[in-house]
Amino acid sequence: MKPIKIAILGFGKIAADQHVPAIEANPRFDLLATSSRSGEGVAQRFTDWRELIGAVDGLEAVAITTPPEPRYDMARECLLAGLHCLLEKPPTTGTAEIADLDCLAQAEQRTLFTTWHAQHHATVDAAAKALAGKRIRSMAIHWHEDFHKWHPGQQWIWEPGGFGVFDPGINAFSIATKIFPGGLFVRSADLSVPRNSQTPIAADIGFFSPEADGPLTASLDWRRSEDEEWTIAVGTTDGTSLRLEDGGARLVLNGDVHEDHGPGEYPDIYSTFVDLIDQRSSLVDVAPLRLVADCLLVGRRIEVDPV
Repeated sequence: MKPIKIAILGFGKIAADQHVPAIEANPRFDLLATSSRSGEGVAQRFTDWRELIGAVDGLEAVAITTPPEPRYDMARECLLAGLHCLLEKPPTTGTAEIADLDCLAQAEQRTLFTTWHAQHHATVDAAAKALAGKRIRSMAIHWHEDFHKWHPGQQWIWEPGGFGVFDPGINAFSIATKIFPGGLFVRSADLSVPRNSQTPIAADIGFFSPEADGPLTASLDWRRSEDEEWTIAVGTTDGTSLRLEDGGARLVLNGDVHEDHGPGEYPDIYSTFVDLIDQRSSLVDVAPLRLVADCLLVGRRIEVDPV
């Protein structure tokens, strides 16, 4: 079977660190080109993504790894050009945009894949199976890291549509929506917003669910200066105790530790993308994005020191 000819639109740190190695390690893909405003990248390099999709012969698919704001227009044009589309998280800045792209992909018979890399752990799958059909007694999410480490010099993150602390926090939401045995809804959100920013640097969130009898909370914070804390702890009414650590890569289930021995987040993402293209189907999961939108809808703004 011939490799799928693919390009990366928006070559930056995440593309260099994750997408390129995953694509190059998968024999079903042939990476032909990249685009970025700086001209950095691999293979054929373009500064204009529109020029890339018009100039690269035989192109079949694209991975769009830009910041979220331009992704709707990019994905729309790529789908209309007959290209399968993989979208980094979060897929778009709004829920209506991704719904429209989903309809367009179906009309054009092309694959649209909204990727949530934190879901691509065997340990997350195991957690979902362990919680299936159970009532939840409690859930506590702690997603604390240093934005200087993970987004150095990236001012867009503080602008409208930049998501702020929800850029990493949506990873926690993507795990929570996958493992939670029922609907998960936002009840309240305290949003700590720096005086010189449009997006929050921290958030304390309360959830509710018909499948839960106790507190469901999330603490997101981008001001942590020591090692990261990416954990989700869940207890059930029948006594099951579950804790996902290291962003979902380690599962502690009733005291037993399980490490993720799968292929890795991004290799698994591209394996799934191949399967979707072969099946001419899409995978569009908007549940994590909806939770972020609801936090911003119901949230109480608290002004804090500037970044």
